[in-house]
Amino acid sequence: MKMEMIIRRFAGTFILISLVLAHYHSPNWLWFTAFVGFNLLQSSFTNFCPLEIILKKAGVGCCCCHSGKSGGACGDK
Repeated sequence: MKMEMIIRRFAGTFILISLVLAHYHSPNWLWFTAFVGFNLLQSSFTNFCPLEIILKKAGVGCCCCHSGKSGGACGDK
């Protein structure tokens, strides 16, 4: 699975979960929603995503071994 797809799924899931928690538990969960949204926005400008770093270290989202490419690190563009 591509790294971008995994990151979008994580972000969407976290946003939906935090909205449900804000509705049923405490409005303070909206700060978490804002954090996820801000992180998505800043990563579009800086190309820095903490989740991408974590996933690369965990070996998740690595497509290079399945696509027949060799000699490159996972996530190289």
